[in-house]
Amino acid sequence: MTDGLKHAYDLTFDCVQCGYCLPACPTYETMESETHSPRGRINLVKMVAEGKASVEDMEEPIEKCLGCMACTSVCPTNVQYGSILENAKEVLDESKQTGAVESFLFDDFIPSRRWMDRLGDATWLFQKSGADRIADRLPWKMPLHLEAFAGILPEMPSPAKRNERATRYMRKRPAVKKVGFFTGCIMDSVFFGSNESTIELLLRSGAEVVLPENQTCCGALHAHSGKKEKAMELAKENIAAYEEGRFDYIVENAGGCGAQMIDYPSLFEEGTEWHERAVAFSSRVKDVSEVLVEMDGLAFSKEVDQTVTYQPSCHMTYVQKVVEPPLELLRKVPGLRLEELERPGFCCGSAGVYNLVQHEDSMDVLDVKMEDVCRTGADQVVTSNPGCLLQMKLGIKREGMESEAVHLVDLLMEADPESRY
Repeated sequence: MTDGLKHAYDLTFDCVQCGYCLPACPTYETMESETHSPRGRINLVKMVAEGKASVEDMEEPIEKCLGCMACTSVCPTNVQYGSILENAKEVLDESKQTGAVESFLFDDFIPSRRWMDRLGDATWLFQKSGADRIADRLPWKMPLHLEAFAGILPEMPSPAKRNERATRYMRKRPAVKKVGFFTGCIMDSVFFGSNESTIELLLRSGAEVVLPENQTCCGALHAHSGKKEKAMELAKENIAAYEEGRFDYIVENAGGCGAQMIDYPSLFEEGTEWHERAVAFSSRVKDVSEVLVEMDGLAFSKEVDQTVTYQPSCHMTYVQKVVEPPLELLRKVPGLRLEELERPGFCCGSAGVYNLVQHEDSMDVLDVKMEDVCRTGADQVVTSNPGCLLQMKLGIKREGMESEAVHLVDLLMEADPESRY
């Protein structure tokens, strides 16, 4: 048996090759290939483990999987597809030599608050110079198709404004809950305003909000790229950072981050100290929509005369199992008309960095999603994950629509919520 695939191999036998996963899989729909379906990938992993196919044969189908986990919602035998996929990615990562650029990105750039702050500052300067308005018209291409996203980034605050933020927000009146806010990497560097909205909503709901200074990247991009050791290292840092605060909840506003953090226990062997600490940590992780609904501390005072549709994050839906809270909040906004998608569970094609490293395939998936979005006639597309938000902004631009894409928390702030407490 191929070294490293023992865990995935054992799990493949739960798949009975029934095909229920096929209609749920975005890449099977757009690529029309059994190889790019969940059961096809599972069978390929089994063949590689048995020595009937090479690791190289597995690379393209595995790398083109979005990892959206939609297949797990329809599987009658509860196949642990996520574990199979990540084990296969670990084997792929170990089979190739990591380049200097990749090492820098995963080991130094993404987990570093200093580098993330620099990214935010560079984005602000990029916008102030006007370069964002012409990036997609330049005669040369930027790395990883970044020119496609340059003109759709949210307006960034100045470095001085970003540096004004505190690490602890106390209420004038007694707090109902004490929460630790997970700021994230991309959320804090590119979607800083949405993080500010999240903090304000939590405060108005009755919470004391703390931003632990030692928190770091959630490790999702590392785990989904087969870099388990680094994912474990980052998980330990976050667990330790939040243990100090004795929080009622650890609140995040990015579906991908939340899904990774509730899955921290799977990174550690059962019965070990770190597994127990990970279980305690993950039990307190909540999406901001869950906390806002539970606390019920907001009274929306301003009408928002808009038709909106909600594009849920795949990891929020299929891993965190958070479906109703965002919709419940949207239904409370006066004047808002909610037009739901016919296929809300169909991935938008963002999938972490998939829309950068598998750009054309990502756009094929996005085109299917946008057909559904266009049908709603929505003025705004609401979502709750940074990758989804950028992808929907790009989809709107590609379709030439008059709509805009917004994070859920920013839309809620438009309704001028007042505190009940």
